[in-house]
Amino acid sequence: EAQREAFLNQFPHLRGKRVIIFLSRIHRKKGCDLLVRAFGAMSASDPRLHLVIGGPDEEGLRPEIDNLAATDGITEKITWTGTLDGDLKWGAFRIAEAFALPSHSENYGIAIVEALACGIPVLITNKVNIWREIAEDRAGLVANDDLDGVTELLESWASFNEEQRQVLGVNARTCFSKRFELGNFTKRFKAHL
Repeated sequence: EAQREAFLNQFPHLRGKRVIIFLSRIHRKKGCDLLVRAFGAMSASDPRLHLVIGGPDEEGLRPEIDNLAATDGITEKITWTGTLDGDLKWGAFRIAEAFALPSHSENYGIAIVEALACGIPVLITNKVNIWREIAEDRAGLVANDDLDGVTELLESWASFNEEQRQVLGVNARTCFSKRFELGNFTKRFKAHL
């Protein structure tokens, strides 16, 4: 609760919003442009939907992404946080209904695992190397890394009722405990050897 409050005190306009969060480097390979375009296509379905984008903008892509948002009329539905650390980062995860990473290429995706640890379902593409585990454990949704795929991810998520979202949240935490928590991972690795 303290982490949630730390984040919401910094970004009070997010209280009462249904937040989808992206926390990663702002980079072309991460699919931020697809995420904003897909969010623009579906966000009218619920005025409480809000996209939070956090991370360093290493390539200077924000102006381009801001233009996409402005074209779709969703500038006010996106919050840019910059890089988040400590309680602010964990608070961002904890206020989110879902974590989105529509990457074109991702070896592992540490932020995905961090979201799972917080019981946050993940919306990812099949270009993230742990997508099979996410799909198998029903810890989120997986689609292609194109506009249709990312739009499908967000629209499917938005169509879920509260109970369905809660089930995915429980599945996310279970997926983390079973597959990525260090103690369990070490046991599986030793057994494999």
